[in-house]
Amino acid sequence: MATSLFHDSLTVRTQSHDYPIIITEDATSKDSSMAKQVAPYIKGCQVLIVTNDTVAPLYLQALEDELAEQFTVKVCVLPDGEQYKNQTSIDQIYDALMAEHFNRDVTLIALGGGVVGDMTGFAAASFMRGVNFIQIPTTLLSQVDSSVGGKTGINHAQGKNMIGAFWQPQMVLADMSTLKTLPARELSAGVAEIIKYALIMDEAFLTWLEENLTAMMALDLAVLGEAVKRCCQYKADVVAQDERESGVRALLNFGHTFGHVIETHQGYGNWLHGEAVAAGMMQAAKLSQKIGWLTLDEVERIERVLMLGNLPTKPPAIDVQTALDLMGHDKKVKHGQIRLILLKSIGSAVVTNDFDNDLLLEVLSQHSA
Repeated sequence: MATSLFHDSLTVRTQSHDYPIIITEDATSKDSSMAKQVAPYIKGCQVLIVTNDTVAPLYLQALEDELAEQFTVKVCVLPDGEQYKNQTSIDQIYDALMAEHFNRDVTLIALGGGVVGDMTGFAAASFMRGVNFIQIPTTLLSQVDSSVGGKTGINHAQGKNMIGAFWQPQMVLADMSTLKTLPARELSAGVAEIIKYALIMDEAFLTWLEENLTAMMALDLAVLGEAVKRCCQYKADVVAQDERESGVRALLNFGHTFGHVIETHQGYGNWLHGEAVAAGMMQAAKLSQKIGWLTLDEVERIERVLMLGNLPTKPPAIDVQTALDLMGHDKKVKHGQIRLILLKSIGSAVVTNDFDNDLLLEVLSQHSA
């Protein structure tokens, strides 16, 4: 039987509606299956499960079969990978909905990682101007970050996540047991987002990670469950204050402006999102040091914890002007000025354009082509 740690829930409160995040030890067991836990949040009798060709063989059949006892269930299986997070995949979801004559009573279920979750949410936000959807994140990155808070969307060739909508799910079910089938590289990508929360919000959490990251990398579900719970609470608190990222929520993008440059330049999928964010956080930390906010010891501490998570700490070689041009497409650019999330200290982040551009150029040129 699951312990209390793995059957905790917390609530995300937004202007649109409140919804639960359920963190469980084993929703693949018969008594506490995924289907049993999501069924109360399905509106109407129509269900479209959206997944990908990696996750489908692992978890789709049991979910589909059990839900089919109560609902009309259809499936849309997409190719796996960040490079497929585009309009073509969205059209496949629309096509599946239209082929079944599904209407506004349909519930879309995202079964997969962040790419599946983002696309399913965007399809739900735009189909018939908005229908119900549920998140079942199966990667660590999506459990701690992308499945929570309602940011949905797809990539454009010139910029990551440039097309999308804010659309909150009805519930999020994070099952720790799905991490047992996660490749080691994907696990590390999720660890990057966990480290991000510590760096921007809670130095004590960073200390906890330094003590527990080895166990996390060894798939200790108790430790992973605690980390997911803490990160979801951090994000829920931020989203409650700023659902549409007009203020404090932008802090959650620490490392992302630099990281999105890497992802876009290298081609979506060649660097995993968490890998790019890890290298991006190091660049942001170095800029914070050059400004005079972080000490060298703190920058080296950040580097050590990223290395504990088997994450890259250096970006690939990118021409400085190319990097600046790609930064110019970032959603945080305002009035033509690049705004970055930087660290005043470990556990305290700010969004700012108040930095010497020459210092930014110095950071970018350290790894320029």
